[in-house]
Amino acid sequence: MIPWLGTALDFPVLESALLEPPGLLAAGGDLSVERLALAYSRGIFPWFSAGQPILWWSPAPRMVLFPSELKISRALAKTLRQRRYRVSCDQDFGGVMQACAASPRPGQGGTWISPQMVDAYCRLHAAGLAHSFEVWMEGELAGGLYGVALGRMFFGESMFHRRRDASKIAFVHMVQHLANHGFTMVDCQVHTPHLESLGGRLISRDSFIARLQAQTAQGQPAHLWDYQYNNEPA
Repeated sequence: MIPWLGTALDFPVLESALLEPPGLLAAGGDLSVERLALAYSRGIFPWFSAGQPILWWSPAPRMVLFPSELKISRALAKTLRQRRYRVSCDQDFGGVMQACAASPRPGQGGTWISPQMVDAYCRLHAAGLAHSFEVWMEGELAGGLYGVALGRMFFGESMFHRRRDASKIAFVHMVQHLANHGFTMVDCQVHTPHLESLGGRLISRDSFIARLQAQTAQGQPAHLWDYQYNNEPA
């Protein structure tokens, strides 16, 4: 059994998370800006499907990416140099979320990004805590990703692509931009072969929380989210 959250703004200790399913910590509560901010500050995130109660997770081990370990294949490096594209930040947060919600994963008929989640993270975005990176090709939104940022810690949530490698372009630009501003770890939550191919790896929960606390205690540089990059011909 897992605890059921009420109106009190708190979570169980992480050590009480289940081993199966891995990392399930609690259920219930709400998706208010305050509760979500508290959850992320403690290494907890919501993840649930339509028809389920809100489920809160803190998996161990934890999938992360250290920017210094980012892997860019030769093919992707060529794409980054030669493909015509533009990258922006926070230009279309809602559009990125809707696109992620409409991009089913292999073997799934849909995604966990319900209208309830879209609304919650758009409120986080309005509060300055959630951000998106967009890739534009020929004037259209071709790919992107979104996540939550506290201090100098970025928690990646989801990504999508409508053109080949567009999500990878967004990911690389996001990682490199954040690294240039003192972010030393990106949370990727759970292991996937795709994230591993980009340099992500698993670390212990204790190591993750120690790094998380250090990074969230730092302030963000001014104009951090004004990022723009143009690889299109003049």
